[in-house]
Amino acid sequence: MEADAVRRRLHPEGVVSYTIEGRINYNGNSADNADFEHICNRISAIVALGGTGVMLQGEVTPAHTIAWFEALFRRIKERFPALWLHSLSASEILAIAQQSGSTVPDAIARLRDAGLDSIPGDDAGILDDAVKHQGARMKWKTEDWIAVHRVAHGLGMQTTATMMFGGGETLEHRMSHLEVVRQLQEETGGFASFTPWSSAPQTSVLNGFEEATAVEYLKTLAISRMYLSNVENVQSNLETQGLKVLQVGLRFGGNDVGSVLLAKAANAATEEQLRQVIRDAGFKPVQRDTLYRTMFLN
Repeated sequence: MEADAVRRRLHPEGVVSYTIEGRINYNGNSADNADFEHICNRISAIVALGGTGVMLQGEVTPAHTIAWFEALFRRIKERFPALWLHSLSASEILAIAQQSGSTVPDAIARLRDAGLDSIPGDDAGILDDAVKHQGARMKWKTEDWIAVHRVAHGLGMQTTATMMFGGGETLEHRMSHLEVVRQLQEETGGFASFTPWSSAPQTSVLNGFEEATAVEYLKTLAISRMYLSNVENVQSNLETQGLKVLQVGLRFGGNDVGSVLLAKAANAATEEQLRQVIRDAGFKPVQRDTLYRTMFLN
């Protein structure tokens, strides 16, 4: 009830938003034009489905130089000038800066100038260095993740934040994570949204832990909404939770349901199914852009 009250205070209009974005893994692509063309063809397919944004992510290799990303982003923007590039997590940007001998501010500025619009925070894991299993962030410390987002915010770029929980961390670790996000948001105001999601042991490196229950997910969603009262948008997650739990999450503080295109096969849903679930929960479904600024009437 308290989380729902925070949502109503921040979003009194009774709208629940969603976006149509796609994700492309750039690995397996070298630095030649044919590979850029392959990525552009993938983007064309996303745009044909109504996509307004693309998330490019992968594992940075020596072939993926900062010049490679600059050339790729410029090619994409030439072909798709209206497309929003919400791409490259903090871990990837740190790797790009390291192998190019560049500072993080210089790397982000170069990528931004080439076409990078915003940075996703979905590599955060748990932002507490006492938690050892951090997935994509294992190589970097919490302060490194914070630094990337602080720099991006300082350069006028918005980013998103997430928390992947249920990998054996304590409740205190989760609260440390929320405090990190809250403090940086208080400082910069640069986070557009926050998404808590539960890890899936069968598809991750986090072995030996039971998957978080729907009840635990909803509790964590509600606490996130209450604690992060300075972050405008909190997402009830379709990708990991499926339609039914997502719908309940809209009364546990969630005001957004993410992208209709990103859900894995087990939780896949059509745009109309997503809109119906939102309507049945008592809200008006509205399509948004990546950073929640444009609401499309449809």
